[in-house]
Amino acid sequence: MGDNKITLKVSERTVFGKKVKNLRREGIVPVVVYGPGMEPKAVQVEYNELEKVVREAGKHTPVHITLDDKKRIAMVKEVGVDPAKNRINHVAFHAVRQNKPIEAEVPIHLVGEGENEAEKAGLIILQNMDTIEVRALPLEMPDALEIDIRHLKEAGEKVLVGDIKLPENVEIVEHDDGRDDEDDEEERPGIFDLQVASVWEPSALQAANEAAAGDATDESEVQSEQGAEAPAETAQAESKE
Repeated sequence: MGDNKITLKVSERTVFGKKVKNLRREGIVPVVVYGPGMEPKAVQVEYNELEKVVREAGKHTPVHITLDDKKRIAMVKEVGVDPAKNRINHVAFHAVRQNKPIEAEVPIHLVGEGENEAEKAGLIILQNMDTIEVRALPLEMPDALEIDIRHLKEAGEKVLVGDIKLPENVEIVEHDDGRDDEDDEEERPGIFDLQVASVWEPSALQAANEAAAGDATDESEVQSEQGAEAPAETAQAESKE
């Protein structure tokens, strides 16, 4: 992770329920901090300060929270937003232990965009994965993972999760989908075989996008037709009763 740690000073909150709207009018956001070995803490933070922390930390960078001179490391767990005003109206922080690994989604950054022979030749590099789940200690959680694409030259080439250079003490989270491998006729690709980015001819990419849009339209039309028939059939049945 970056060298600059994100800090946030909070104060105890004594206003609850419907009265919380008065806090928001004053530019104060209600916040809760919870986690193992502690009682949930109802706190509050000035809006501009909290908005900056949420924007910088996302849900993958630890925040060093101070309350009454007590410090805790926490991750942003939930962010409530007022849809009418597009403003944060509540945040929940999950406190974590410094010596216990956590899992979080981190961004994937492509290194070498515009510097490879593929793009210089007019080809398009399509990023298929923007984030990936990793496991690390809170203070060793990376801000992002990088994958080098400077070697790409031709259409059809790709980079995989397995090509990502992982920082020390950081690992990719592999989820078991619950299926029995012995029952599968075809071997399923593992997490490290998934495509992060691929090289396309512009015309081929346009054709693929148009085909995908066509499939989506056809499916919606079928659902619409089926949806139109069902009420009529129901009405006829009800009229006969």
